[in-house]
Amino acid sequence: MSRGSGCCRASRRSLGAGCSVPDAVRAPLPRGRFITLEGGEGAGKTTQVRRLAAALTEAGLPVLRTREPGGAPGAERIRSLLLSGGNWDPVAEAMLHFAARREHLARTIQPALAAGITVISDRFADSTLAYQGAGQGLPRPVWEQLSAVALEGFAPDLTLILDLPPETGMARAAGRGEPDRYERLGLGFHQRVREAFLAIAAAEPARCHVVNAARGADAVFADLRAIVFARPAP
Repeated sequence: MSRGSGCCRASRRSLGAGCSVPDAVRAPLPRGRFITLEGGEGAGKTTQVRRLAAALTEAGLPVLRTREPGGAPGAERIRSLLLSGGNWDPVAEAMLHFAARREHLARTIQPALAAGITVISDRFADSTLAYQGAGQGLPRPVWEQLSAVALEGFAPDLTLILDLPPETGMARAAGRGEPDRYERLGLGFHQRVREAFLAIAAAEPARCHVVNAARGADAVFADLRAIVFARPAP
């Protein structure tokens, strides 16, 4: 979908060398929280993922930041294939995204959450619904079937949708280097993507929050931070 925050980075805690806790007295770890940032090109997701991760780390929480497509070794190889080019059939393209997402979920996200780590991802399944669904015409039932197989009902605890006019986002994206294949698609495509993200937010208000990303990065971050810190852990 777009450039992300690199592969996975996490803060780690461990006991001192030679120390262990017997299974009988080891308390179960509270489940981590899964937060996703979504939105069109040039919305500033990568910057805000990094800033949110730093804020949560400063608050004493173990945090892992990751991205899609990617976030696990096999998923990163699929990412290279998706972003480098190719005139994919929409169903085939969505299948590649969900194959990468399954690897990401199984290898990275679920183990981190089970260890009590907060995971912040630059994109997740909503992006496939917006980009391949609204943008490229993938039927909604196909997305639902692929999601059911790959995710088995798993969903983010909180989704932050960074919204801005596609003209603004594309102008920003043009200034950051060679465009990927999604950034090279026309304005009509990106308008459909924007409308799809807003429709997702309207359909799931308990999970999704829309933030005006046309403003400066500091103002956007202030809103995102307030939402994240006001939301209790699962």
